[in-house]
Amino acid sequence: MPPSRLISGMLTVSVWTMLSRVLGFVRDVLIAGLLGPGPLMDAFVAAFRLPNLFRRFFAEGAFNAAFVPMYSKRLEADETPDAFASLAFSGLALVLLVLVGLAMVFMPALVWATAEGFAEDARFDLTVEFGRVVFPYILFISLAALLSGVLNSSGRFVAAAAAPVVLNVMLCTAMLIAVWRNGSVPLALVWTIPFAGVAQLALVWVAAHRSGRRIGFVRPRWTPEMRQLLRIALPAALAGGVMQINLLVGQQVASNFENAISWLYAADRLYQLPLGVVGIAVGIVLLPDLSRRLRAEDDSGARMALSRAGEISLALTVPASVALIVVPIPLITVLFERGAFGTDDTAATALAVAIYGLGLPAFVLQKVLQPIYFAREDTKRPFYYAIVAMVVNAALAVGLAPFIGWIAAAIGTTLAGWAMVWLLARGVHPFGEVARFDDRFRSRLWRIVLASLIMGAALYALMLALGPFFGIPGWRALALFVLIAAGCAVYYAAGRLLGAFRRHELREALRR
Repeated sequence: MPPSRLISGMLTVSVWTMLSRVLGFVRDVLIAGLLGPGPLMDAFVAAFRLPNLFRRFFAEGAFNAAFVPMYSKRLEADETPDAFASLAFSGLALVLLVLVGLAMVFMPALVWATAEGFAEDARFDLTVEFGRVVFPYILFISLAALLSGVLNSSGRFVAAAAAPVVLNVMLCTAMLIAVWRNGSVPLALVWTIPFAGVAQLALVWVAAHRSGRRIGFVRPRWTPEMRQLLRIALPAALAGGVMQINLLVGQQVASNFENAISWLYAADRLYQLPLGVVGIAVGIVLLPDLSRRLRAEDDSGARMALSRAGEISLALTVPASVALIVVPIPLITVLFERGAFGTDDTAATALAVAIYGLGLPAFVLQKVLQPIYFAREDTKRPFYYAIVAMVVNAALAVGLAPFIGWIAAAIGTTLAGWAMVWLLARGVHPFGEVARFDDRFRSRLWRIVLASLIMGAALYALMLALGPFFGIPGWRALALFVLIAAGCAVYYAAGRLLGAFRRHELREALRR
């Protein structure tokens, strides 16, 4: 994939991910306003996190790491890639059917293992009830993720990137209908989720067939290819899903504090916007591209692709991180503070947002560095690094909670993210120059950081000036728009003056 197509693919995924995240904000604003921090929202968040946790193991985590490089290499060499994909598709479906059946039976134990603090109140039974409804979502979304990997490996990104939009559209519609008809909003939410999974699977299935890829159900067989896929996927499942596991540890800690799960969920949704738009998009596009370049022994092209992916990632992520640290209260006030979500909830959520903001560059850099290993089908070392990161997270979250309360969960997640990046960066040295950022990346990194700090200072000053307007309901959104627009303008001007990016590069990228 030439540089223009690499950046074009990243922008395609980013645009659709941005739309999905914006709709996700609308969804979360509705949830926060209609349910509010409390038992119902805590139960929904804990239940919905269960299929999303396993999704990182069986979908994005394991199969993007193991399946995509194997499929990409077969596609490059024209070695019956669709037969391999069909076998993986059918084997994954069988495993997931067994998993869903076990989860239905042992849901109380699963809830206790992930939110032990619920055991003493009504949240436990609610979470079990909701969990049994939403858990089948894992079957449909994991199969959709495999088909998305097929599409991405073929250089087709639109349908796979658009699939998450379907979930948010359906959930927002379900809540609005429930309010209009005086129905139960929580029940509307949980019952819509599995049907949304079916719709997402249908979308990418149709797109794959239209692209000429013939993926379907076959009789599962234990072949050497499946054995190799499993060997790679098992450690990749943990390495790719370490962030979700860390969030789960945080949820376990937060479940012992009233409303803390709801606060962490709202903060998580806010920093997931830049993470999804940048980090996940880079990982999706970079992995198959690196796999094909390594297959073709194009080391210089692989280094260039890695460096440009890291460059554009940090150019978008570092200013977002600074903004989350400097102005979290205006963001939370405008996005969430309404209905059952009050000012105390805003203050608590803003604290978590600022701490997650410190970790945002680390979470994105993981998405840039992990494909270096996965493209070489090396998942064991990221697996070992993930274990270290989980130990760091658990030690901090559990160890600090008795002293500083629920916010220990956010601190543990952020510091574990940086520990993972440090280990990944050290571990690539044996791969040689192909796994190292080039001089242009290193030259621009400090310029990006300095431009972001200048923007942060401007944001802080403008936030103080606009402070009174954030207390007036009718003016809040406009004040936030002015704050964000001014921050973008300052960052662009500072970045241009410092040489963090060039106008023609942005113009060409946007045109592509």
